[in-house]
Amino acid sequence: MNLFEVYSLFDITPVRGEDCYVWDDKGNRYLDLYGGHAVISVGHSHPHYVDRLTSQLKQIGFYSNSVQNPMQQELAQKLGVLSDMEDYQLFLCNSGAEANENALKLASFHTGRSKIVAFERGFHGRTSGAVAATDNPKIIAPFNSRHQIEIVAWEDIAAVEKALSGNDVAAVIIEGIQGIGGIHMPSADFLKQLHTVCHKYSTLLILDEIQSGYGRSGKFFAFQYAGIQPDIVTVAKGMGNGFPIGGVLIASHIKAQPGMLGTTFGGNYLACAAALAVIEIMDEEKLIENACQQGETLMQELKRFSHFKSVRGAGLMIAVDGHEKISSLRKDLLIKKHIFTGVSGTYTLRLLPPMTLKGSHIGEFISGLEEALDSG
Repeated sequence: MNLFEVYSLFDITPVRGEDCYVWDDKGNRYLDLYGGHAVISVGHSHPHYVDRLTSQLKQIGFYSNSVQNPMQQELAQKLGVLSDMEDYQLFLCNSGAEANENALKLASFHTGRSKIVAFERGFHGRTSGAVAATDNPKIIAPFNSRHQIEIVAWEDIAAVEKALSGNDVAAVIIEGIQGIGGIHMPSADFLKQLHTVCHKYSTLLILDEIQSGYGRSGKFFAFQYAGIQPDIVTVAKGMGNGFPIGGVLIASHIKAQPGMLGTTFGGNYLACAAALAVIEIMDEEKLIENACQQGETLMQELKRFSHFKSVRGAGLMIAVDGHEKISSLRKDLLIKKHIFTGVSGTYTLRLLPPMTLKGSHIGEFISGLEEALDSG
């Protein structure tokens, strides 16, 4: 049997990781400024993370959600405290797409409506409803296209209100910071207006914090810069530092019913151990504060380069727009300088390093970037 080849792969095979570095099977060391799509939040192979998972596996790794698992409640409690969202409820699942799928379904259950409003450039996953709400026709199959979705222009509150005025919209979904769309952060004023309009029409507001959440933006969630309280918040990526886990944070006015949502693997012992380790490391090592400080330093360093049109972001979620196509620079950084980065479209370099990033890592990156630009 062969693999179903849907990925464009670099000819690199990582075999070991430590903090902000990975090593390939040839012994080459790479500085990881991409974290596997923002998944590596507390660094590769953090000792506490490894210990938590190892000790849990020696006890029990899995049983279904038909029995008590106190680790789920422990995770909900610690997550609530660190995120300052103690009055929310937590549903655990396996991925960002699944979190968004459950959020959309929950909004439909709660409101009795079926229509969803989303935004241009948005990306919410590849499952049925999540991909339908994603602004990319290339990845939407005919089956997915039958969902009732309206895509509106970015930060166009008049268009949102017009879409909601028919009183048939279950939810508006928006990313705390658009990731694949190019690191675009909704303004605080727009999010406040969006919150008000959704409340006016009894429509739920879903904040997709799959990529932007878990401290990456310099706050636990990016929407917290606006001081609003969404009805539903979705999380994944950095939640488990590589172990598959996702979550839906649900406001207290939305009531649970037996059988409303469900999952086989979500919230299993190992997933909870991974997520608890991440929360504990973030709290102990003040990684949210570090993401804010190091992100500001990194952006200031990047703004010195005349090669770039603009630099934007929050915390350690950063975009660098080039005047020319960015692919050759990304390739040079990877192959010649052994630095992992990402892209958003054709002209934008995307940086999503672990939140353990230090000044020495920034210095190493800036030196490598200068050399790559000079040689190009």
